Amino acid sequence: FYMVRYDALIGSYLGETNARLRKLFDYVRTRPSVLFFDEFDAIGKERGDTHETGEIKRVVSFLLMQLDQLPSYVIVIAATNHAELLDRAVWRRFQLRLGFPAPDKKQIEVFLDRVISHWPEQPRPSARAIGAKLGAVSYAEAIDFCQNVRRRQILGLGELSIDDAVRTELDLWASRVRPEVTDGERPDQTASQAKSRATSGKASRKTSQRSAA
Repeated sequence: FYMVRYDALIGSYLGETNARLRKLFDYVRTRPSVLFFDEFDAIGKERGDTHETGEIKRVVSFLLMQLDQLPSYVIVIAATNHAELLDRAVWRRFQLRLGFPAPDKKQIEVFLDRVISHWPEQPRPSARAIGAKLGAVSYAEAIDFCQNVRRRQILGLGELSIDDAVRTELDLWASRVRPEVTDGERPDQTASQAKSRATSGKASRKTSQRSAA
């Protein structure tokens, strides 16, 4: 499993990024592997964007050709929060498009209950009560809240109960700055619902990816 690092891939000089891309794809062709591009819009942007330079357009074209030439034992996975920025030709290179929409209230309650059940001490507020106070959140925000509670209790060195830690974190949560909500949209909807995963395998293409939710 290989995860692409853009700081080591994207160069500032003409042709440098393509040269590094070639080395990357030449390497993954040597063995069965999975190649993961996170934040794929950084390198797979729409070539018709008038605000982009000619260099990024050449990079996208080169990337598409490299994807077409991959052997059947190399799987490519791409993730993006901004599917609308991807080049239209990119979508044709990925046969599976998986959307990850934001969880609803019930799903967050189940998730919180699963996490809290592994704590050595159970808080008095139920997962349902905690979830109601958290409001519309993503799984990442929910686990971040839980980790903050446990961290606060542990750093209390036995002088802070789990209930006190939960209460303090809920107070902080209520006071945090929230993004503006427009047209009835949930605050986390844009980021969470757009996260997508796309997978590609050339073997299947011969017989017949942050998809956006």
